[in-house]
Amino acid sequence: MNIGVLGAGQLGRMLALSGYPLANRFTFLDTTGHPSAGIGEVMIHTDQHHLLEDFLARVDLVTYEFEHLPVSLVQAIEEVRPVYPSSEAIRVCQNRAEEKALFDRLGIPTPAYRLVEHADELEAAARELGCPVVAKSVTEGYDGKGQAVLRDPGEAAEAWRAINHPKLIVEAFVDFVREVSIIAVRGRDGEVVFYPMAENHHVGGILRYSIAPMPDLDDSVQQTADDYIRALLDELDYVGVLTLELFQTRDGVLLANEMAPRVHNSGHWTMDGAVTSQFENHLRAIQGLPLGDTAARMPTCMVNVIGREGDAAEILAISDAHLHRYDKSERPGRKLAHVNLMAPTHKVLMERVRACAALLPDAPVPRFSFE
Repeated sequence: MNIGVLGAGQLGRMLALSGYPLANRFTFLDTTGHPSAGIGEVMIHTDQHHLLEDFLARVDLVTYEFEHLPVSLVQAIEEVRPVYPSSEAIRVCQNRAEEKALFDRLGIPTPAYRLVEHADELEAAARELGCPVVAKSVTEGYDGKGQAVLRDPGEAAEAWRAINHPKLIVEAFVDFVREVSIIAVRGRDGEVVFYPMAENHHVGGILRYSIAPMPDLDDSVQQTADDYIRALLDELDYVGVLTLELFQTRDGVLLANEMAPRVHNSGHWTMDGAVTSQFENHLRAIQGLPLGDTAARMPTCMVNVIGREGDAAEILAISDAHLHRYDKSERPGRKLAHVNLMAPTHKVLMERVRACAALLPDAPVPRFSFE
């Protein structure tokens, strides 16, 4: 099957690498002007209508590797080819206000929040919710961009100018034990499978480590997360991989942060650590194929390589280390690669994670909540 991918970054690259054994062919439509997939045919989208027609003539169905796409473009494609997930999923995920409203409607708890349209309203919300609060642009923000932390209501005017967006969502800080994510896949026939939840560590808004499964996760917490994401999948009549990021509080409660309608950085551990990777399962889902087993093979930690790469030979000398490079040039804050580390026990895994972190420039030393 010929699959069209909107976007041409590392997620698209990994989709293609998972799809070639299924005899899939891939054509990427880049909307940024800076493609980096480095695998498969890449077309640069412009306003020239014939290019879109050419792209659609080459593919049987379309998916996407990131959600920051013009909704009108995705809707136009849907008139010609099947698109999975649908444009509705993109529309909701692009707007934090719409996303929160969906969570509220489905009874998925979130941190307390307010919507504001002026610096004075931001200051009032900070006073009402109690500082610190985080203010985020309603649209366009990702990887820590388009947001600011207010530790005093008096910082509202400065934060408003810094974010420079006409509408913000202001969220109360959560006293959480850890940040976690649940990834699930829904097929065209409505079948749903769930991956073990991952614990995630961010630095500067960018994911650095994900570990799964978590050794101290109560079955009831996993079940709650499964129920939340299933509700989202069914409500959106979703097809493909969906990711829901959550906070887990000290009393075990899960609060939804945001969702992503695509394969996700916190699911990269599945490439080596699960029976079926998130990428293969996404491709199975959108093609109407049976979904694969999501069980973890053994404890696994994904380590993001950010800004500068370490020595590949030294990294691969670590037992059961798997390096996935994206063929991208070094740049501060840029995701260049990831390493999947596996071990028979979490204790041994942590030793390998710290050994790997020592080989990466500027990599923080992680400490997970279960240690």
